[in-house]
Amino acid sequence: MSDRRGKAGAVPTATRRTIAQAIRCDGIGLHTGKPVSMTLVPAAPGTGIVFRRTDVPGDTGVLPARWDRVTQTMHATLLSNPEGVTLSTVEHVMAALAGLGIDDILIAVDGPELPIMDGSSEPFVFLLESAGLRDSEQPRRYLRLRRTVSITEGSKTASLSPADHFSVSVEIDFGATAVARQSGAVVVDPTSFKTEISRARTFGFLEEVNYLRANGLALGGSLENAVVVSGQNVMNPEGLRFADEFVRHKILDCIGDLYLAGGPILGAFHGVRSGHALNNKLLRAVFADAANYEWVEAVPVAAGVGIPMDLPAVAARA
Repeated sequence: MSDRRGKAGAVPTATRRTIAQAIRCDGIGLHTGKPVSMTLVPAAPGTGIVFRRTDVPGDTGVLPARWDRVTQTMHATLLSNPEGVTLSTVEHVMAALAGLGIDDILIAVDGPELPIMDGSSEPFVFLLESAGLRDSEQPRRYLRLRRTVSITEGSKTASLSPADHFSVSVEIDFGATAVARQSGAVVVDPTSFKTEISRARTFGFLEEVNYLRANGLALGGSLENAVVVSGQNVMNPEGLRFADEFVRHKILDCIGDLYLAGGPILGAFHGVRSGHALNNKLLRAVFADAANYEWVEAVPVAAGVGIPMDLPAVAARA
């Protein structure tokens, strides 16, 4: 993966985006191992990203995709609502929505976990593009960092700094020789996300499988939906999709976790050994002080035309 830090951001969408028609997929939950169906439904401008558990009666199954609804981050990002309803493993779908610039969508799911598909975001990108993307006339809202916010826990760090685009850089370090130390960075736009990030699969270590399953996790995991590593060996017969697929997937996770901010970010993320927990703690630290950020709206320069993601091209929103 080419290091694209510091390069100019792509032309973003000036208006909010949803999908043109509903579309459905079936799969299994990575951790529950249970069959699950998911339906993506167009939503009106301003709706945001909203999940709904259809196996739960009434409105008690509604879960907005927000950073303050994250209540668990062990091996996945889990959302909860005040009624105690939960939904797990939302990060890969959230990454696909972020990568394609989708702001408003309803996601109906008939179980407690989203389908894992092949362990990447690519199947969700395919579904969303098959449904068609539809832009509205309502301006898109961005979260702009006003100063750097950092979180450190031992050897792990995560930070967001002011920038005129959204970029993600990550460093990882694992004991397994097949992974070891890797780093990567990307300026996030639909093209870079689809070609460089979306196909990277989740991964795990063979020696941890029994422990995870004993604790009710990875019950649906297989070589069909995860890269499995044992020492210097990748157990999947087809091998890796990228030589650095591991760090690419960590970038994918960061993109998905950070989209729980409630909108696209104008900022540069940097993580060292960061994961779901630290990603969420970083968002909580950002929103803990209003001096850290501001919400801004894109200013369309012409109907249906995007704008450069630079500071004069956005207007502060009260």
